[in-house]
Amino acid sequence: MTLYGVGLGPGDAGLITVRGREILESADVVYTPGRLSRAVAGEYVDEDQLGDLDFPMTRDEEKLRRAWKAAAAEIAPTAKGGTAAFVTLGDPNVYSTFGHLCRTLDRFHPEVDLEVIPGVSTVTAFATAFDVEITAGSELVLREADGGAAPVGPDRLVLFKVTDVPATHEGLIEAGYEVTYGRRLFMEGQETVVTDDPSELAERDYYTVAYAEKPDAGEEPATAAFGEETTADGGQIAEQLAAAESAGDGEAYRDADGDTTEQ
Repeated sequence: MTLYGVGLGPGDAGLITVRGREILESADVVYTPGRLSRAVAGEYVDEDQLGDLDFPMTRDEEKLRRAWKAAAAEIAPTAKGGTAAFVTLGDPNVYSTFGHLCRTLDRFHPEVDLEVIPGVSTVTAFATAFDVEITAGSELVLREADGGAAPVGPDRLVLFKVTDVPATHEGLIEAGYEVTYGRRLFMEGQETVVTDDPSELAERDYYTVAYAEKPDAGEEPATAAFGEETTADGGQIAEQLAAAESAGDGEAYRDADGDTTEQ
């Protein structure tokens, strides 16, 4: 009597959670809304266990409602009689189609229980792909940037659906941001691009994200001082001592007379 919304992660089959994999392998039918999610789910279930759902590429709300009613009508019998799963890239509750399905089932098939299995989202995966650390105390805002939009705000932004990179880039640079773009991050079998050059991503692609940061955004963490002339533990630590510690040459410190001692 349950439909599971399973987050597949950003697109690499190895990044699905253990719980997500368990649900896929035990479900009677795994429903997929597109080619990319189907490819990831297919790494864990047999072909005859997959169910394909078609959704029109349109902004016509009436057509979309009809499509979601049809999808709910197809899924509900399986979920009532056993276990069904609906998969999405990323996390089911973050920029996902799963919310539409939940509302439709709640309205027309309220007897179906719903449970969400979270997945690794680009909201977090971008930081690894871009080698960016979001430190404690940072203010980070998530925005959509479809059609060349360049939303601004705090010192750090993560933008999704950057379909017109050159136009968005122009607006962000004018607002004082430094910007890095990523396309098809962690998508298995796809060409991944990470760049700060908008001309490399002139072609429109829904799966493009941007990280925009203003120079000198936020405070540096305390450990950023390692390797510099600084004070810690009540004494002066020279650059060479910090380097020795990081190399594993022992715990170095200065005694009260300023001598260097190693234990």
